[in-house]
Amino acid sequence: MTDQVDHQVTIEDLAELMKRSAGVSVDPLILEEEAGSGWDTFGLDSLGLLGIVAELEKRHGMGLPEQMERCKTPEEFLAVVNGVLAKGA
Repeated sequence: MTDQVDHQVTIEDLAELMKRSAGVSVDPLILEEEAGSGWDTFGLDSLGLLGIVAELEKRHGMGLPEQMERCKTPEEFLAVVNGVLAKGA
C-alpha cells in the first residue's frame, strides 16, 4: 500500500501497520475521521507504536527521530513521518 515513489505514508498505510505490527484493527475511515484523537482511542499502546516505527524504518531504510514515540495522535505521527520521508527523498 505504501507509495514508494512519493514516500508518503497514508492513513490506509497506518491502519495496515497498526494491524500488522501491533495487532490493532481499525477502519481507515474511522482512523481518518478521528486522526486528532489519542492512540488509546484506537487501542494502541506505546509498544505498538514502537513496532510501527520499527516497521517504517525497515520499510524505508532510514531512521526516524526519537520524537516519534512522543507523537500523541495519528495525525501528528503522520505529519512527522511524512516530513522526515520528504527530506530523505
